[in-house]
Amino acid sequence: MAPKLKSGNDLAASVLDPPRDAVDTSSTIPVREPSSLKASELSIDGVVYDFSAFDHPGGDSISLFGGQDATIQYKMIHPHHNFQSSKSSNSGSASSKTASMHLSKMKQTGILEGYQEEYTFESQFALELKEEVFKIVKRNQQFGTYGFFFRAFCFMAIFFYLQYLWVFQGSSIWLAIAYGVAAGAIGTSVQHDANHGAASRYPWVNEVLGYMNDILGNPKILWMQQHWTHHAHTNDVSRDPDSAGAEPVLLFYNYPKDSSKRQWYHAFQGYYLFAVLSGFWAALFFSLDFSTLLKGSVKDKFRNDTKYIQNHYWIVQAVHLYYRLTFVLPPFLHHGWLSWQPFVHISFFAVSVSLYLGMLFTLSHNFEGVEESDLSQETVSASGKKEPICWYARQVETSSTYGGLISGWITGGLNLQIEHHLFPRMSSAWYPYIAPTVRRVCAKHNVRYTHFPWIWQNMISTIRRVSMVGNNTSLKQKES
Repeated sequence: MAPKLKSGNDLAASVLDPPRDAVDTSSTIPVREPSSLKASELSIDGVVYDFSAFDHPGGDSISLFGGQDATIQYKMIHPHHNFQSSKSSNSGSASSKTASMHLSKMKQTGILEGYQEEYTFESQFALELKEEVFKIVKRNQQFGTYGFFFRAFCFMAIFFYLQYLWVFQGSSIWLAIAYGVAAGAIGTSVQHDANHGAASRYPWVNEVLGYMNDILGNPKILWMQQHWTHHAHTNDVSRDPDSAGAEPVLLFYNYPKDSSKRQWYHAFQGYYLFAVLSGFWAALFFSLDFSTLLKGSVKDKFRNDTKYIQNHYWIVQAVHLYYRLTFVLPPFLHHGWLSWQPFVHISFFAVSVSLYLGMLFTLSHNFEGVEESDLSQETVSASGKKEPICWYARQVETSSTYGGLISGWITGGLNLQIEHHLFPRMSSAWYPYIAPTVRRVCAKHNVRYTHFPWIWQNMISTIRRVSMVGNNTSLKQKES
């Protein structure tokens, strides 16, 4: 049954620890169906809010989730709002008051019928993890450091210099490779933090830097829709768009042997994995249809009439036009419309940027022993009682980290994917500082933390994992 609602500041307590008793029939708050939510509404823990009059501190990105349940996104983006000390049961903490302050500014417009908690964000592991990490990175300190912005602007300067050469002096194979690598660095070290709202506490800074993704040819709106869904449901084949994004060419999920998803060629996918990854950019370029922005994306989860799309649609169009004029057109103008050179140069760029980005994220969530699930496995049984899965533990066990300082510079800190998935709105500049603490807390609570000292070790594990999935085997089967 849906929770009984309270009003005013008492609402936060209901949201942070919502009761599961019967709805008060005398309440004026209506019971709603999930499909009835408007573009200006979202739900958190079964409570429906209208955010149209809410001055969201993070900007209008909140409207991206209009018309849907945003419980997971809200809690993973705002870890302080659902945090209390692991040594205390006091719900009147400063974090609870912060949640109350923001949630009470949105008008309650209903409760969802039959709402059930999907994940828990308050397990002992989660509480201690946040408690220890917050000792290192204080509240409102989690944004980009001076070092982060120095690195970001260095990569941007290199990228735009190479773009200048591409446009005004003409393309070449070596320039295409360098340009592709620079584009990959922008993807990991600039736009990624920005579109997570982690680069700066000022929304306009995140917006401006976030449009670097559009300059690379990938609309930030579509990226945010897909990427935030990936973070919420990592390796859940039913809901993580990245988990099934390479199908039917590649399988990352170990479907049953008799599944219709399986094809004969999947037995060899370990051999052609990187060949497929090298086509990531080309697949994006040739499949991109801006009408998807008007239709919604990610399995129809996102609506097309949200304020965010209305506010940003034409900006995305304009920046993407700039991308086509500065990247696609110049090679043909310099070498001729019938020349083979533009196609070769664009292909080398495509392969460079694809391997840079494709390898990073494929390695991070596909390795031997990685956790995966579908909808039927979203709850676990403990002492005969079904309980929600700890979202934080799941993020750890579906991700890996690799390398050290050099990998950190190359990937913009995203080699520490476990830390990134635990705290997605923390700048990547902080991940090396919190990593030792994360590992220590994981070890204490028997949560499997996968770390590869060298990237090639993660790469080998990924190839083995992909091969085992293609042949419907498992590590345990292999060892036996």
